[in-house]
Amino acid sequence: MKKIILSAVALLAFGFANAQEAASTGTQTAKGKWLIEANTGFGAIRGANTSFSYNSQGDIKEMNLGAEAGYFIMDNLAIKAGIGYNSFDDGTVDGSGFAYKIGAKYYILGMIPVQVDYTGASGDIYEAGPDAETPSYLGVQAGYAWFLGENVSIEPGVRYNSSLNDKYTEDGMFQVCVGFALHF
Repeated sequence: MKKIILSAVALLAFGFANAQEAASTGTQTAKGKWLIEANTGFGAIRGANTSFSYNSQGDIKEMNLGAEAGYFIMDNLAIKAGIGYNSFDDGTVDGSGFAYKIGAKYYILGMIPVQVDYTGASGDIYEAGPDAETPSYLGVQAGYAWFLGENVSIEPGVRYNSSLNDKYTEDGMFQVCVGFALHF
């Protein structure tokens, strides 16, 4: 119990100190800040997803769990990376895989996030053999950031994914997402 109380006090002290630093630098998207983000993925792209989503249509069930992080290399511009776990079952194919994402996110006027990224995946969810392909997408997204204090933002937006291979061209090109971000 003593360890829990000490940990809580340390966490509060860190949060207070970080809030004071954020107030002195002016914005949550200033150079040197960190971004940790979790997104919901409506219209998720099959197998290459770093968001939280669950889709079920008849015998087809797909689950995605993931998160992204970024570092602001200059005011309003973050370099980001993400990772996700994907599970797929359609009654005949049952497997899992991991997705990865790398990209850049720019906040226009400090509140309109625009992102460009590459998303790929690997794992046993994809068919084996000489013609097997893993999903690979180039994505673009835009939205609006509502900052709820110094460290939290909610970022609803839209996303377009362009497939970079032949096998996954029909899967979820448009997405409507809601992102939840922590800024440190």
